[in-house]
Amino acid sequence: MAPGDLERVLKTLPADPWAAGRLLTSSGRNEDASIVRIPAGKALVQTVDFFTPIVNDPYKFGQIAAANALSDVYAMGGDPWCAMNIVCFPAKSLDITVLAAILAGGADKTAEAGAALAGGHSVEDPEVKFGLAVTGIITPDAFADNGSLRPDDQLVVTKALGTGLLATAIKGRRSGHQELEDILYRSAARLNAAPGRVIRSLGIKAATDITGFGLGGHLLEMLDASDLAAVIHAGRLAMLPYALQLAAEGFLPGGSHANRMHRQNDYNADSTDALLTDIIFDAQTSGGIILAVPPAQVNEVLARLRDDGEIADVIGEVLPHVPGKPRLTILP
Repeated sequence: MAPGDLERVLKTLPADPWAAGRLLTSSGRNEDASIVRIPAGKALVQTVDFFTPIVNDPYKFGQIAAANALSDVYAMGGDPWCAMNIVCFPAKSLDITVLAAILAGGADKTAEAGAALAGGHSVEDPEVKFGLAVTGIITPDAFADNGSLRPDDQLVVTKALGTGLLATAIKGRRSGHQELEDILYRSAARLNAAPGRVIRSLGIKAATDITGFGLGGHLLEMLDASDLAAVIHAGRLAMLPYALQLAAEGFLPGGSHANRMHRQNDYNADSTDALLTDIIFDAQTSGGIILAVPPAQVNEVLARLRDDGEIADVIGEVLPHVPGKPRLTILP
């Protein structure tokens, strides 16, 4: 992009409400890096994620990409503290106002999460890409991970499935794609802050967010790490409007098909409709959180999530693993 373009775009962004208390340097002085104040007794949780647009509106894309990156921190029970932009942009073929809208969406979502925007990096690229590198704050002895499932844990999912299907239909300009974009935006731009608070306040030990490998793929990662098995009930899963119809029409992303094939020996879905299994392995963007909840805490977890306006349903349970048997059983 032309000299000064990025500086002019950055000046259009609103003042960061979190920077003053957390950053010891100023983003307006062209420093080489940011110096961040960290609370005593806390540990850092760090992640990075960026991708190409899944909706046509650049501001909405910025919000979705930011929410997706922030989700990794929430999934471990962390609290987002600061973030840095990652931008790839074709400055020779797209107007700079598109970049301004993407960055504004990301900045607004980062501020909503309570994180300071500490800077970033941009490169000129033929294809738009955007995301965040996020640093969160976490209590060293109280966080959730992939490998702490226990038998009898109840599996709770906090968002409806189907973002991959809707995104594919939007890219294909299917009839009604504008309505699909609104549905996708409302789900994917929603922060996973409420599940993060539940993890912290109730001491949930095992959780992960549902992204590119789909619900089935990410749950299998947890089962592998914990050397356990699980059963889930497809009929209990919340799905975005039109998701099942789009699956029937063939709008399954290539990544979703690859997810299912990659883990075909690790699950049994013989009695379940193939379309439902497709959705379980649908590659999600900024999906919900899988929480593994001890039975005694299920009612409280569901109540807290629902009070915060989240979809919250028990979709299955964790079991001992029988060697030689698939780790995941998908029932109707």
